[in-house]
Amino acid sequence: MATIAQADARDRVQAPLASPVVYRISVDEYERMAGILADERVELIDGYLVTQLSKNPAHSWATRVLLDLLARMLPPGWMWRQEQPLRILDFDEPEPDILIVRGTNDDYKRRTPEPPDVALLIEVCESTYDRDRGEKWIAYAKGGIPVYWILNLAKGRVEVYTDPGPVGYRSREDFHPGQRIPVTIAGQPLESLAVAELLP
Repeated sequence: MATIAQADARDRVQAPLASPVVYRISVDEYERMAGILADERVELIDGYLVTQLSKNPAHSWATRVLLDLLARMLPPGWMWRQEQPLRILDFDEPEPDILIVRGTNDDYKRRTPEPPDVALLIEVCESTYDRDRGEKWIAYAKGGIPVYWILNLAKGRVEVYTDPGPVGYRSREDFHPGQRIPVTIAGQPLESLAVAELLP
């Protein structure tokens, strides 16, 4: 006959885990944790700490090419930021691959850019498409980011999303090699970019 202790031990092993209580972190709480998370590669997505995946050579190359092309064509009063935080509403502070924001670097000495500062946001992806087209896509649309590009390396295309709404973007246009992507910053048309130049 099993002892009570043996029965208790068996029950503990066989019993399913209790449902964990998940706590969503606000942007304010996340920013207060900056010192604790300084050595971690994480970003805040929908109130949850999400690990940022390492970048492979194709991702790094494509990001650099895009930055070089955009930097030379930006109108006065606009600048680029790479893998820097963007504060969106209450529960999102992602670090997009590329942001085109209003102002100069000095404007962001003591504050993080927010959606009204942003003209264009770009994510370069090969293995992170589900996140870039999922939770981040929703967050960027809810925040009112006017133009969101996904440079989809796996599919060899650039997906351009516009007309943001509370549950996502209402307009999508795909651009493939042989086509050019129109670039507009705050309503000002700039030169277009050849898709083939952006793909490794």
